[in-house]
Amino acid sequence: MTRIIVGIDGSDSAKNALSWAIEHASAEDTITAVHTWSMYLVGGMETPYVNPADYEALARQSADAIVEEVMASVAEKFADDDALPELSTEVRHGHAGRILIELSEEADLVVVGSRGLGGFRGLMLGSVSTYVVHHARCPVVVVPTERE
Repeated sequence: MTRIIVGIDGSDSAKNALSWAIEHASAEDTITAVHTWSMYLVGGMETPYVNPADYEALARQSADAIVEEVMASVAEKFADDDALPELSTEVRHGHAGRILIELSEEADLVVVGSRGLGGFRGLMLGSVSTYVVHHARCPVVVVPTERE
């Protein structure tokens, strides 16, 4: 049994990464799709008070919606496949790269897309993909988007 971690962020690249993992896994393998979120507080601006607990609940709700959407799009693609690996999801607070590295310590493989939702579209690899490739404790597969 192989334990596969897939980083997802709602991007097409992440959907391709999850599809790749499902296509290449056996029915005995487990795949965990991991989405992360962060909360940044900015000082010096006149903003209404937001209770951090309320913000955390909204951020988690948004992350759960992204995970649900990605899983639904992939499930549709593999609806007729009887030999799917076990699929689960995890939503965590923190830096995506660091969390994927932490999870890589007990994984057999980490799969990420080449580009996420970050703003630097001209880069070959996104910042999280680059971080994971350099620091993972297990093999890493970087799945390109269809346009690459």
